[in-house]
Amino acid sequence: MTILVTGGAGFIGSNFVLDWLAGSDEPVVNIDKLTYAGNLENLASLQGDGRHIFVKADIGDYAVVLDLLKKDKIRAVVNFAAESHVDRSIHGPEDFIQTNILGSFRLLEAVRCYWNGLDEPDKQAFRLLHVSTDEVYGSLEKTDPQFSETHQYRPNSPYSASKAASDHLVRAYHHTYGLPVLTTNCSNNYGPYHFPEKLIPLCIQNALMGKALPIYGDGQQIRDWLYVKDHCSAIRRVLAAGQVGEVYNVGGWNEKANLEVVHTLCNMLDELKPRADGKSYAEQITYVTDRPGHDRRYAIDATKLQLELGWKPAETFDTGIRKTVQWYLEHQSWVNNVLSGDYQSWLEKNYAGREA
Repeated sequence: MTILVTGGAGFIGSNFVLDWLAGSDEPVVNIDKLTYAGNLENLASLQGDGRHIFVKADIGDYAVVLDLLKKDKIRAVVNFAAESHVDRSIHGPEDFIQTNILGSFRLLEAVRCYWNGLDEPDKQAFRLLHVSTDEVYGSLEKTDPQFSETHQYRPNSPYSASKAASDHLVRAYHHTYGLPVLTTNCSNNYGPYHFPEKLIPLCIQNALMGKALPIYGDGQQIRDWLYVKDHCSAIRRVLAAGQVGEVYNVGGWNEKANLEVVHTLCNMLDELKPRADGKSYAEQITYVTDRPGHDRRYAIDATKLQLELGWKPAETFDTGIRKTVQWYLEHQSWVNNVLSGDYQSWLEKNYAGREA
């Protein structure tokens, strides 16, 4: 038996592959297009491991995906493949339409063709798990209840709109064709191998390099933070026991304002890697112009996942963020390899003109 993981060289996908093979001998066929955020160095520890088969491919390549499904007799697909950064979607939405909508459609078509050809017992056992985001639900006010699985979709960015479209396609393929699907909508992930364009790794690295720690607007945008390894355990649980056709929200029960998160990082770095001048990294915090349409608050209600499948996160924010900071301090060679010229060009493009 073998599973197929798409986007398995990205942040969450690579953590899932590593987590899966640490606890199972079931092989993983891992396909990734290796765009800027896909990094085979994340999977370096699996080099020479016969349980991990990597294929550089696009989920939009119907023929390649179908061939892999048939050749390796895949019993489950876990789809992480997506363009996933709001700021990038504002600057260039077309890539998000191509990957998140058209790519998801072609993946679904390949899976549907393969699934239709299976024997009945294998058809019954097969699963496609689609990994999505809480951003499809839009923005909450401070006193609003958390997002539940029945919350109305109100995406506010090209990124979240494209993910919402992919969620709807997955739902439609279940209701129209009977395809055995599962969908998870997660909150903000953090942890090892996180590409340093996102808030936590960006601030860790900028702090260590003596650069400004950019805070959008007033820094009071609230997010629910989920340690990536807890997300991996939730996906494993949903894949094993989730009810076909259902949606499961995955959250960390850790609502924090962005400014609070950055102050926590500064305090931790002050402890673990003090500045040479003895001052706090918090002195590097700089307020910049907010991004267009910035959602104010996300918050996940993961009660359904806990009550129905018995899952809850193992990490608090304090334990998870400490593990994350320590990982980045111990893996500066990985960070330096990621900080390529292309990444530097992106930073200049995104933050140019945002006056402090």
